[in-house]
Amino acid sequence: MKELVEGRVVRVDAKICHVEIDGEILQAAPRGSLFENLEGKKNPVAVGDFVKLDTQNQPAALVEVLPRMNALSRVASSHDPREQVLATNVDQLLVFSSVASPKFSSNRTDRILAACEWHRIPTRLVLNKIDLDKKGLLANFRATYDSVPVPVLETCATNGEGLDALIEVLRGKLTVLYGPSGAGKSTLLNTIQPGLQLKVGKISSHWEQGRHTTTFSRLIHLEMGGAVIDTPGIRVFRLHGIKKSQIRDLFPEFVRVQQNCKFPNCTHDHEPECAVLSALEDGQIAQSRYMSYMEMLVEAAPDDFSFDEEVETEDEEGELE
Repeated sequence: MKELVEGRVVRVDAKICHVEIDGEILQAAPRGSLFENLEGKKNPVAVGDFVKLDTQNQPAALVEVLPRMNALSRVASSHDPREQVLATNVDQLLVFSSVASPKFSSNRTDRILAACEWHRIPTRLVLNKIDLDKKGLLANFRATYDSVPVPVLETCATNGEGLDALIEVLRGKLTVLYGPSGAGKSTLLNTIQPGLQLKVGKISSHWEQGRHTTTFSRLIHLEMGGAVIDTPGIRVFRLHGIKKSQIRDLFPEFVRVQQNCKFPNCTHDHEPECAVLSALEDGQIAQSRYMSYMEMLVEAAPDDFSFDEEVETEDEEGELE
């Protein structure tokens, strides 16, 4: 019997996986059998996976993916409904959002926070570029996510504010870094560990958003201990395999009050005597968070039962600014 070698995937290209074994990187081609019976999954291997290799081949053959502790995934694209796994076996995720340039998106932030609730991955929000807070928006952002609650870090690579706290959060853990291009992930990492020399994206003055510099996920070891998985600047994140009735449980501020709703299967959309809608009206739940929930509710797969459709609802629009 061939002796298989165990390693960890640190990067995945189109047909080759980069696997770390005892500090060395070996390229390995996934066996064709891994692509059989994927059951709606786009990729059988992801960064963070522990795998077994047959090193007698050239390149080595990746023959087995070991059981995962957890996995962060999304719908592959608007044209591809399969599940795309972005990272596995992680300790935590940091959501990076800039206060300005590019502007803060509550919708994008809330989606990844909900995904981490769904996949049971501890999460923190990093509000970066706080030196650009010319309109006093930082306090509003902070208040919204403190009320969820989501732990918040405020950072600025320019003056070093918040970097010590960020370093302590990263130390000794495997952390997924998620955020739009231009939010400052690479700049902060370069500041913490200058030798990385990660590319930094420029902000488009027309679209007010970053240009992609990271085109694939990769695992990067940190000299202080621990590692990060740097992900591409994904603009659209949709949860995979979730039904409408499950989304409400991904918003902790909803969970705290929804047991007081008149109907146990309340969607918090149109039903009378809804505790979540009452909390929204009283200012206990942020308007931006509720609008993120409603958009996700529209996208989600239907349940096996139908909700009461007789009560009219008003359309609302909102984005946290």
